[in-house]
Amino acid sequence: MPVAVILDFPGGTIEQYDQVVEKMGFAAGGPGAPGGIFHWVTATDTGIRVTDVWRSREDFDAFTQAKTNPIVAEVGIPGPPEITFHDVHNYLTAGPEA
Repeated sequence: MPVAVILDFPGGTIEQYDQVVEKMGFAAGGPGAPGGIFHWVTATDTGIRVTDVWRSREDFDAFTQAKTNPIVAEVGIPGPPEITFHDVHNYLTAGPEA
């Protein structure tokens, strides 16, 4: 079942987030993590918020343990994040371009 994941990183910065993305080999607007359906990030009053939709909780857990967590610590984002999970009833995508 798809799952939405909201990660709040108090004290994190957009610059640190950009370092994480670069170290993982991703590019803005490009493809994301295996198992990831959608991803976006924003600055908040207290840090940064990452919002994702994943194919499953297991896909999220596997990717963050193996890939994300070590890099987040390496760039100095304070952690652990505050994480909220939501079961996803439906999601829509842009689909093929006309």
